[in-house]
Amino acid sequence: MATKPYVRVAVGVMVQPTGAVLLGSRPADKPWAHWWELPGGKIEPSESVHDALVRELHEEIAIQATEIRPWVRYIHHYPRSTVELHFCLVTKWEGTPSPQENQQLAWYDPFAPTPLTIGPILPATFPVLKWLTLPNRYLISHIGSPSGLQPWLAQLEQALENGVKLVQFREPEWEQHSPQSIDLLDALEQTMALCQRYQARCLLNSVHGLDWLHYTDGLHLRSQDAQRLVAQQIAAPVRADQLVAMSTHSAADMQLAQQLNTDFVVLGHVLPTPSHPDQAALGWNTFTQLATLAGRPVYAIGGQNPTTLAIAQQHGAHGIAGIRQLV
Repeated sequence: MATKPYVRVAVGVMVQPTGAVLLGSRPADKPWAHWWELPGGKIEPSESVHDALVRELHEEIAIQATEIRPWVRYIHHYPRSTVELHFCLVTKWEGTPSPQENQQLAWYDPFAPTPLTIGPILPATFPVLKWLTLPNRYLISHIGSPSGLQPWLAQLEQALENGVKLVQFREPEWEQHSPQSIDLLDALEQTMALCQRYQARCLLNSVHGLDWLHYTDGLHLRSQDAQRLVAQQIAAPVRADQLVAMSTHSAADMQLAQQLNTDFVVLGHVLPTPSHPDQAALGWNTFTQLATLAGRPVYAIGGQNPTTLAIAQQHGAHGIAGIRQLV
């Protein structure tokens, strides 16, 4: 059987300050004619991803991209080809996008409550529209015990007021030392109520099992729990409207995340942190290498704070995750 062609493509995820992303229809003389996609094109053998994207955006929509950063490397298997898509976020450009190949262009808001009405969307484009709804900060709880609940709720509300939109409920210390799980459930319910007030999403860490999953907006898997699900050939038990995330530390973890079709992963620890004093940090170079294997947005964890967000994003991170210094 003949091997399918393998194509490398640079893709521009052009995002306006409002959050709207540019989509375009494929020309009539190309495969998947009139289907809608993100702008971009093939990477020539002598080109970098950056240079290919700058060239393609100029040729396709007549703009000069001036601010580009790597985001997600994603491999999609079409019936007749395999495409390695290098999605890059383009946040600044010169000129106004205008069609140069008889295609149509449209700006789409990923947060819009109504579905797309412009036409069929290429399959590899759908995940991007969901990824764009993920915020760039991911706050992790650290209540510890019943006495820590009120300080946590105060910190959480301050973080939510400061724009945090994604939270993880993770309380292994409380789970281990307090037999009164009803108190911990109350903490979860109060955390969820606060998140809902600010229209933020809250995920349940798998250290707590799955009985409380229906209270939340999704599941965050520890790597050992992800291994168990894959070994038992069980999908993550979430509803269609819930998110699935996973903690990762290695290339093997990235494979698990792909098998479970997670929405995003958290990778670390990147920098030295008090919570892992005896474990060597990955460093930014290793973080970048592992992030390219994820095939989905990656949050950097370990030593992260608002001043490291831009650095993390320059190394391919979607955003940062943390417990103490996130806001």
